[in-house]
Amino acid sequence: LTDYSIILLIKGGNLSSTNTYQELVRKTYGLVGYLILSALQFLYPFIAMISYNIITGDTLTKVFQRIPGVGPDNVLTDRHFIILLTTIIFTLPISLYRDIAKLGKVSLISLILTIVILIIVMVRTVTFSPQVPKSENAWIFAKSNAVQAVGVMSFAFICNHNSFLIYGSLEEPTLKNWSRVTHVSVSLAVVISVVFAACGYITFTGYTEGDIFENYCKEDNLATFGRFCYGVTVILTFPLECFVTREVVANVFFHGNLSTVFHVVVTVVIIAVATGVSLVYDCLGIVLELNGVLSATPLVFIIPTACYLRLSKERWNHSDNLVSCLILAVGVLVMAVGFVLTIMYPQECSHGKEMFYCFPSNVSFQNSTLPP
Repeated sequence: LTDYSIILLIKGGNLSSTNTYQELVRKTYGLVGYLILSALQFLYPFIAMISYNIITGDTLTKVFQRIPGVGPDNVLTDRHFIILLTTIIFTLPISLYRDIAKLGKVSLISLILTIVILIIVMVRTVTFSPQVPKSENAWIFAKSNAVQAVGVMSFAFICNHNSFLIYGSLEEPTLKNWSRVTHVSVSLAVVISVVFAACGYITFTGYTEGDIFENYCKEDNLATFGRFCYGVTVILTFPLECFVTREVVANVFFHGNLSTVFHVVVTVVIIAVATGVSLVYDCLGIVLELNGVLSATPLVFIIPTACYLRLSKERWNHSDNLVSCLILAVGVLVMAVGFVLTIMYPQECSHGKEMFYCFPSNVSFQNSTLPP
């Protein structure tokens, strides 16, 4: 659905002779549609930036704890200090670039590190899984609140909000080239996500946290290296989201053009607010769920298809129109049901705590109390 939606978005842009998501919606649904999209298009990457900071604080503090001489009271184990440090030294300077194409090498490094992390998770599935007791009813396929997972998956796969930016950065921005890039990118994302999810759940079953590296023990050296790679990956991904939020602000308030001074000011303000929120709130799971159902789902499922259906000159029973109607209906359902279930069944958060199976005596007790 994501793959189809991304291509449909660029088709809509070509039909309406527009080259940004906001222009497409404005031309299709007027000022009201434009403002709704702008709010969603700002909200999604902004909340993503908050979640990336939370992950950075969670993972890198545990990495630094493994450095000899760094105790629990050391400033390097304070998540607030780490978030501020990485923001000032890395994410802010990289986010100040004006051309998204300059992040190409950064994205390549991020992709390589993602593969490294995936290998680590797979290895620990084989070597660590036997030490973790399986939770009760671990292999029930889906529970009543399973739709919440669709929100998280939407969060993971959405790239509609920066599709036009990336489409414009292609050497030859044609629909054929865009389709090829989209198919390869989404297919790779599917494989990586499925392997991550399967290995993570096989290892930890019902104890799986929203941030999988919260599940590994602090003394686990391989997991510590994985946390380091994960933290670097997130830091390198952060600027991509900042680019989108800044573009939305530029389009809504500055007619699409930011002077050098305003470019710096807007970037600093956006990052400062996102960092401030991430310093106050530290539970990742519900952030991903709410951002998925409220922001990602409309951006992936609802708005691109609604625009295409209004612009399309094809017969009503043309395949693109029928598939668009189906995706639109799925999006509305997921958004409504997912929001209700997220409020009814909020994820618990054990931020920064060592899991019980990291202590052998607790594992023995837990195993003795598990049903046969």
